[in-house]
Amino acid sequence: MASVRRKVRGARVSIWLTGRAKVRRRGYPPVAGEAGLDLGKIVAATVRLLDAEGLGRLSMRRLAAELGVTAMSVYWYVDTKDELLELALDRAYAEMDLPAEDGGDWAAQLRQLAHEHRRILVAHPWVSRLAGEYLNVGPHAMACVAAAQRAMRRAGLPEECLTGGLSLLFPFSYGFGGVGGRLAELGEDYGAFVRALREQPECVRPPAARSPVPDHPAPEAPEAPEAPDLPVLPGHEQRDRDFAFALECVLAGMAAMRDRVAEQVRPTITPA
Repeated sequence: MASVRRKVRGARVSIWLTGRAKVRRRGYPPVAGEAGLDLGKIVAATVRLLDAEGLGRLSMRRLAAELGVTAMSVYWYVDTKDELLELALDRAYAEMDLPAEDGGDWAAQLRQLAHEHRRILVAHPWVSRLAGEYLNVGPHAMACVAAAQRAMRRAGLPEECLTGGLSLLFPFSYGFGGVGGRLAELGEDYGAFVRALREQPECVRPPAARSPVPDHPAPEAPEAPEAPDLPVLPGHEQRDRDFAFALECVLAGMAAMRDRVAEQVRPTITPA
């Protein structure tokens, strides 16, 4: 029991659930020459450092040097590095261009959200890692969720299906954007991946059939046609095209499930 209590006491609690993100910490005042420092400047500098140097090199001392202040001055605004990373994560989501709230085509709005989500994940490769480690419930992230819910309601999805729709849309763009951001961070070419994939024999013809009965040969499979010699676009263009196609499949699947659910709940009228 004691070990369980220690684990609970040591658990990380989101800054968004404690209210500390809105209240300046009380304690010692900033030293002379640091009066112009504020939380917004600290978070902006954190984002710049994460973009330039990555998560592994970020420290409170490094951040303070970037700001030209002492590390203790940074702690006047945040208690821990975890809090700072949560704030930086939500600041990245503030860059998303959200669809207007006053109606509009639901598919176009979800399409915009998915593209914007992917864009910030590629622009900030560290976002995908932080989103997997922290409770991503900051105000800007929640504004993205609210925009998606509004579009899904206009699409006709019932309330009980909204969380399922969110679980389809954002994890899809998260996975695609997270991989794209990591490839960009490593300097890898997505086009090289596509070329290597097409060079695999399984991409040209199916593997040889195996007989389910021992000592009996399998029937010969029909000759597969040669794969067409498709051009491979430059890395970013290939990624854009693949993402756009996959996203249309997501939206088509969402519409199909909406229609299926509507058919299931439609009342049956029995002739008199």
